Amino acid sequence: MSLSISSVFDSGNIIVNDASDPGNVRLEIAKDHQSDFYQWFHFRVTGEKGQALRLLIENAGGAAYPKGWENYQAVVSQDTMEWRRVPTSFDGQTLIIETELTADSIYVAYFAPYSSERHQMLVAGASNYEHARVSVLGKTLDGRDLDLITIGEPGPDKRTIWITARQHPGETMAEWWMEGFLERMLDPISAISRDLTARAVFYVVPNMNPDGSARGHLRTNAAGVNLNREWQAPSMEKSPEVFLTLEKMKETGCDLALDVHGDEALPYNFIAGTEGIPSWNDRLGNLLETFKSTYVKSSNGAFQTQFGYPKNAPGKANLTICSNALAERFDCLAMTLEMPFKDDANHPDPAFGWSPARAKQLGASALSPLLAVMSALR
Repeated sequence: MSLSISSVFDSGNIIVNDASDPGNVRLEIAKDHQSDFYQWFHFRVTGEKGQALRLLIENAGGAAYPKGWENYQAVVSQDTMEWRRVPTSFDGQTLIIETELTADSIYVAYFAPYSSERHQMLVAGASNYEHARVSVLGKTLDGRDLDLITIGEPGPDKRTIWITARQHPGETMAEWWMEGFLERMLDPISAISRDLTARAVFYVVPNMNPDGSARGHLRTNAAGVNLNREWQAPSMEKSPEVFLTLEKMKETGCDLALDVHGDEALPYNFIAGTEGIPSWNDRLGNLLETFKSTYVKSSNGAFQTQFGYPKNAPGKANLTICSNALAERFDCLAMTLEMPFKDDANHPDPAFGWSPARAKQLGASALSPLLAVMSALR
């Protein structure tokens, strides 16, 4: 039986050069639309059950983050629910994935996908809770809804918390994190969630880039724009997702902003702060340290502070980036949370690596650091 390889589905991405030999399947990753970024892949292989496969992604060396392929393992699923790591190597140009057809059809991806359908279920589920409201900030360039979940009721003494995820659509672990966060925040018997909603209103955008997510992009929206470089001067023409979110933020204010991402190269969970903004001060520094130290404890060490990005020099922050722009505009604690595409090097799991389940746990454990800083936010 010959192989059939397809990616014409939600978040699919692959170009088939030659699938005639299961031991030498030649593939490429398609670039994001109107962009040179590429790294995300997600495709289906159909053939004879038990057939060994050697999948060669021949343009991997030119991807956005070649270091992301070092010590990386692709994920494979036959039911789209459980995604297991498989032997993967990189020779500097070609990514080589070795697996087999454990069923007549399997799916192969860069990281466990988070589908548009699951996003709809996440949003629909939130609307079932008495203290949560679902609304639409506006439309994307492809005409999709930009969903907002508001948790809690505004009040004169309440803090305003904004949490956004998946500005970069290929970073699907960000929406898995969001699912875990929302499950705990909306748990009616959770004492900590009740405490948080008594003190603050939460504005949550589970997927900032639904167009790029559906299109199978790594980093950009339908116009080929990197949304996380649009926060200084967004426009409805190029970056409506940021424009609409920022307009709502101007209306509500912002005492804390957490923007959730994934990092291709570093095998750790960490936070990038905003130390380089012009108005950085000791108050923001103390808040950041409290948040991070509490997160280490609440996550049982899954979140860590030893490894991460270098701090920006004073006054040298890129103010087009979400967390920097919001910290400077609102004088608030703003952070970028990064999770690995690979594994958590401190707690390796050879079968699953960093996974949806672990991302959800990290999301659920974020409530404690949020509570720890709440009273000092303003």
